[in-house]
Amino acid sequence: MGKLRRIAGMVAGTAALGAAAMVAAPATAQAASAPCGGETAACVDLSANKAWIMDKNGNVTHGPVPIRSGKPGYETPPGSFRVIWEDIDHWSQAFNGPMPYSVFFTDSGIAFHEGSLTSESHGCIRLSHSAAKKFFYTLEPGNVVTVVP
Repeated sequence: MGKLRRIAGMVAGTAALGAAAMVAAPATAQAASAPCGGETAACVDLSANKAWIMDKNGNVTHGPVPIRSGKPGYETPPGSFRVIWEDIDHWSQAFNGPMPYSVFFTDSGIAFHEGSLTSESHGCIRLSHSAAKKFFYTLEPGNVVTVVP
C-alpha cells in the first residue's frame, strides 16, 4: 500500500508541475518575445528600452534586458546594421569616457556597451555590466543588429 501511495503521489506531483508550467509558459514566452526577426542576432526596442540576443532561427536566447539609448540631439538611429568591431576596454575620444565591452554596429561609433541605465547616452545602447558582457561575448563582427523605434 505504501508503494502505491508513493507512485500516486509522484504522478499527482508531476501532473501538478506540468499544469503549473502550462499556465506559466504563455507569460514567459510573451515576456521573452522580441520585435525583430529574420537573421537578427541582437534586437533593440527603443520605445520599450529593452534589448535581446537571438539565435539564427529568430529565437530569444537572452533578454529582455533594460537599456538606455540616445538623448535628444543624439538619438540612436533605427534600422538594420552589422557588428563592425568590438573593444573590451574602449575609451571614447569624442566624449572622454569609458565604454567597457563595446560592440560597435555603426560607422558613426554607436555601440552596445556597459553604462548608466539612469541617464540617456550620446546614441549608444547602454547595458548593465552583466548584459554588456553577454552581448560582447555573444556577438561577432558581421552579426545583424536590428534597432526598432
